[in-house]
Amino acid sequence: MAIRTTTLTPEQKDRIRRLNWFNEARFGMFIHWGLYSILGRHEWVMNRERIPVEEYEPLADQFKPKPFPARAWAKLAREAGMKYMVMTTKHHEGFCHFNSELTDYCAPKRAAGRDLVAEYVEAARAEGLRVGFYYSMMDWHHPDGARCKKDEKARRRFVDYIHGQVRELCTNYGKVDIMWYDVSWPLDAAGWESAKMNAMVRKLQPDIIINDRSQIPEDFSTPEQHVTASPEGRAWESCMTMNDSWGYHAADNNWKTPRQTVGYLVQAAAGGGNLLFNIGPKADGSIPSESVKVLRAVGAWMAKHGEAIYNSDRAHLEWLPVGQFSVKGHTAYFHAFNYPGSEIAIGGIVNKVVSARWLDTGEPVQFDQKANRLILKGLPEKTPDLIAPVIALECKGTPRQVLGAGCVVLK
Repeated sequence: MAIRTTTLTPEQKDRIRRLNWFNEARFGMFIHWGLYSILGRHEWVMNRERIPVEEYEPLADQFKPKPFPARAWAKLAREAGMKYMVMTTKHHEGFCHFNSELTDYCAPKRAAGRDLVAEYVEAARAEGLRVGFYYSMMDWHHPDGARCKKDEKARRRFVDYIHGQVRELCTNYGKVDIMWYDVSWPLDAAGWESAKMNAMVRKLQPDIIINDRSQIPEDFSTPEQHVTASPEGRAWESCMTMNDSWGYHAADNNWKTPRQTVGYLVQAAAGGGNLLFNIGPKADGSIPSESVKVLRAVGAWMAKHGEAIYNSDRAHLEWLPVGQFSVKGHTAYFHAFNYPGSEIAIGGIVNKVVSARWLDTGEPVQFDQKANRLILKGLPEKTPDLIAPVIALECKGTPRQVLGAGCVVLK
């Protein structure tokens, strides 16, 4: 539905402008990579195992990734149908992948000997992908990272450090599309001076969008490990792991299937949101083979059915036992995840359906529509797509569905 921009403030109009590409993209790649990748026991290993700083920090002298691993990440993201990437520039462990003048605990000054964020930006841009920076405000390595809550001098030093690094990220790498903050423990928005920090970010990067994890709503919401739509009119993005860990975990084999992944993606698109799907590279930067297999399968599905995902609208349609909808304009896309065979019955469509077609081939689908029931007929007995075949229904008006007594077809 078009937004009446004449009634909006200049700030609201600018937000719509900055979010335009994001709302079209629908699918992105998250990358969690750090010193924890060496240990291979989850990205929270330093905290959960209570590894002291003096024992953990020497990992920085072992972290020697192979040349330009981000090129493989970006290539896989593009093949999967993703439109943007978000990489951990600094996770909670405090180690920075970028060249920082504020610390020696960063890749260019330790064993890696090079700026890994610069490599990532170059790789993403080469594949035509938008660039996002993840940055954890919490820091287990910095001496003021915890005591800043009760010590004002420590707070001042730590906030200046955080703001200074955010400034570096927004200054040294050309255009940045997303600032993706994480964990704002232990301060509140006032303590972090988040409004001041984000104003700086916007001054340096006028086209950037900012998430909601600096304790200010900003541009978009970030539900984690579940797909839950934000209120209509609010941009949102669900971030999810491919197994149960964000960082590389050698023993975590609970991988999502391509079918599950597409299900989450369709659910996000139907709610007018995005799916930010994570890979956890190994210490050398290589992608676990299981992740590659899943994303290539998703990419093959997206190559045939991406029309139903990109630039989708919020769907005012219900779930059905055999599948779910996404919507764009006057077209309702039915994703038959539980394909029933030669006929599919859809209840409650209140629009007149003008035509139906297989999305991947364009071949027409026979249908009958009477009162509150649409029957798609003459379908193959076996599913034509192992993940989910998609049937596009062209409707008169914006597709709507009402399930219950008294539903009739609108003429």
